[in-house]
Amino acid sequence: MLKTFSIFALFVLSAYTSSSFGESVRPQKIYFDTVKRIARDGYYSESHYVTTSDGYILEVNRIPNGRSQEGGSVSKKPVVLLMHGLQGSSISYITLGPEYSLGYLLADAGFDVWMGNCRGALNSRNHVSLDPDRDILKFFDYTFEDVATKDLPAIIDYILGETKQEKLHYVGHSQGGTAFLVLNSVLPEYNDKISAADLLAGVGYMRHFPNVMLKAFAISTNVIFNFAVRIGNIEILGPNSDENSNCKNSDDPEAECAIQSISDYMSQLLASHEMIAGASLKQYAHYGQNIRDRSFRRWNYGAIKNLAKYGSINPPSYDIRRISINTIMHYTVGDDLLHERDVLNMAKDMPNCEVRRVAKDSFSHTDFVGANDSRALVSDFVVERLKKLYL
Repeated sequence: MLKTFSIFALFVLSAYTSSSFGESVRPQKIYFDTVKRIARDGYYSESHYVTTSDGYILEVNRIPNGRSQEGGSVSKKPVVLLMHGLQGSSISYITLGPEYSLGYLLADAGFDVWMGNCRGALNSRNHVSLDPDRDILKFFDYTFEDVATKDLPAIIDYILGETKQEKLHYVGHSQGGTAFLVLNSVLPEYNDKISAADLLAGVGYMRHFPNVMLKAFAISTNVIFNFAVRIGNIEILGPNSDENSNCKNSDDPEAECAIQSISDYMSQLLASHEMIAGASLKQYAHYGQNIRDRSFRRWNYGAIKNLAKYGSINPPSYDIRRISINTIMHYTVGDDLLHERDVLNMAKDMPNCEVRRVAKDSFSHTDFVGANDSRALVSDFVVERLKKLYL
């Protein structure tokens, strides 16, 4: 059991408003003052709060102007939405500072920059009726499909309403790319609300998942997830993670302490890294199912529940052939979570997609938002592409 959970810890480590789209709702708990962080870097910003159709209150951060420019009224500019990866947050796009962060580079280039935070991440750990600490099993009962089909529509519709624009440009890293693929496959009407997209190591197809060890242990995905649900521990690295350890009094202390050690180990390892944020274990389990099944499909409930929910014993695959948006998939051969062949196959299936290989073989999955050379290798290209498209 401990060996299985140790491998799962590595999997965790590797992955690195308006009510009903209208009226603004302020969350009860604020864990990080993003406005102050952005102001420290010399930019004006705003925090907006968007409520999803199922009641999650999401913080969305806006940088409407370039560095040292005053806030207030914002002239109509091309709008860009940046979505983070799993265990990330909007901070992913500003963590490298004004000289290297994509969020700041786009603002300086003349774009109206919006940065989303999916449910469960930092200041999106709020709900109209559920308490994430008291109602943990209900609050964290979501996968990346919920991020795609509930969070993204709420955020996109809110931004377009606020800016009086018809479309926006989308940039998604890792799970941010997954959410883009799922959204526009399941809700194809959103193809008309996104003018173009750049996916940075956007995870989708997993037929050739490159990490051999994780692929082998993905077989245990359901066992790990079901055990975690049984003991009520399905949030990964939440703000109270240090307070949740009760393994000495647990009915199964070895397994309980093994799960606790995952959060403790990651907290210590990433203590100096601002990008880390909370997430649901079910998000990881959904990826684990797809790794195990070499697929890109919906949550697998098991044959009987699948038949009742989907009308088939297997969950349906996401049909990315429905995505007509002008998309560039940026990828690297140094990525141990996304294989080049899967990227090429996705681009082949999408009617308006091209690929761009990062010109550094050692560039990693998290380097897209976490390495200084991401500016020279990725961000400058994205900024210039957007300038050609919109300015």
